[in-house]
Formats: sequence, structure tokens, C-alpha cells
Amino acid sequence: MTTGFFNSVDDVADRLAATGYLASPAVATTVFLADRLGKPLLVEGPAGVGKTELAKAVTEVTGARLVRLQCYEGVDESRALYEWNHAKQLLRITAGRGESWDETRTDIFGEEFLLPRPLLTAIRSEQPTVLLIDETDKADVEVEGLLLEVLSDFQITVPELGTIKATRRPFTVLTSNASRELSEALRRRCLFLHIGFPEEELERRIVTLKVPGLDDALAASVVRVVGALRAMDLRKAPSVSETIDWARTLLALGADRLDEHVVRETLGVLLKHQDDIVRAAAKLDLDAV
Repeated sequence: MTTGFFNSVDDVADRLAATGYLASPAVATTVFLADRLGKPLLVEGPAGVGKTELAKAVTEVTGARLVRLQCYEGVDESRALYEWNHAKQLLRITAGRGESWDETRTDIFGEEFLLPRPLLTAIRSEQPTVLLIDETDKADVEVEGLLLEVLSDFQITVPELGTIKATRRPFTVLTSNASRELSEALRRRCLFLHIGFPEEELERRIVTLKVPGLDDALAASVVRVVGALRAMDLRKAPSVSETIDWARTLLALGADRLDEHVVRETLGVLLKHQDDIVRAAAKLDLDAV
């Protein structure tokens, strides 16, 4: 069962570009294959390189509904799959005094009392849907077990109601910053895509697209400086989103070129740790970039 959103790899690249997402050939190819094969797509890479934005861009170009499960430490079945409306069930039990327990039990475990969470919402959706399982690596290992049935068969089993199967398979994107290793069982169910920092030319195009009005020469200088920073031994290298933020900062300041004063005064836009800022200020050679 495929979602049928895209006709070719070029179709993916062109339509994503129309939303402002410039996809590399590897990204466009993997998105097309995930769509054509009906497989979940696991996107891994450092923060800020466009993993979540890819799912949002696919949502925009396809006119689909975005359903997002934001993972975090402690997320569980009741936040990911579904839970029962216990307050409403209690009211029903109270109102039904005098009925047999079998009658009451059948009633309170019906659809009226079910609260679907993101995974069940996406599975039951009859309209085109993009399911984004964001920052999967932040969830506990046990949560991966909850995902396996969804990712294998696009179905969820609710013991009281039975198995609920997708009538229309969602285009599913899982993202990971690789803060921990995901299980082989989960990886096996997905197509894999690694998004790293883009090549210099692609990042320059991204900056030019996202920051209209920025001089081409300044955009090229911005990208070269960011590349030099990434080559340093920093606690956190600047991401693409931070490159864009820096370009917007320079435009707001009216800077027409990069000099030592401008760079030193704005390094906090790119780097988020004081020791990184100190190290970069000492090592960065603007004449070389």
C-alpha cells in the first residue's frame, strides 16, 4: 500500500523546492522511495539540518494533514497511542447503577470513551496524512516497542476493541539526533536517510532563498565562515538553521561584509556555549575565509 504523493525523484525535488526546501539528490530519492514503497522513513542527523522541516515540506506540497508525536523522556502509551477517558467512564458507571457489569463494561470501552493520541489518530485518518515521530531517540527504549506494530503493519491493537488497521497508510517520518542508538528492530522497518551539513554550494543556495535581500558575496562569506567553525573542535557546531539566523542578523544590522568586529559581536547567534565562542574568536581567521 503506497501513499502515491510523488511521480518521480525530480517531482519530489521540484515540489519541495517550491516550498523553500532545497533537497539534495539523496534526500529526494529516499523520499520518493518511501512514498512509492509505503515504508516509514527514518531521518537521522545533527540538530538543525532540516529533518523536521522535511516532514513539514512534504505535508505542504501534498496538502496532507500533519500528525506529530513529539518524543521526550517519559512519553508513554497513553501519550503516543491512546488512553481511556476515565472521568467519563466513571460518570457512565455511576449513571448505570443497577445494570449488570457486563453491560456496563461493554459500554464504557466503546468509541465514545476512547481518546486517540497521535499514532492512533494517524492510523485512523481517512485523509492523506503525514505522521511525524519527532526526536525518536529522546524517548525511552520501551516506546520503540509501541512503534513496531505501527511501522510494520500500520495497525494498532486496542485490547478492548480489537485491531485497528489503516485504511489509508500515512507517509511516516521518524527523526533522530542520534543521541542514543535506536534498535535494529525499528531500523529494519524503515528506509534510512542521513542528513548532515550540506555542501557549501547547497547551503549558499539555502541562505539566499531563506534570506532574500542578502548580498550574494556576503551569503558566500557567511557559508564559508560557518564551514570553518564546523571544522573546529566545538561542543556544538552551528546548524543550518543557525546559519540562516546569522544571515538574517547581518542583514538586520546592515552589514555589507564580514569583518572581525561584526563576527565577534554576533558569534552568539551561531554558537551557544561560551567556551565555543572563546575558542572560535581565537582561532577564526577571516582572511582565510
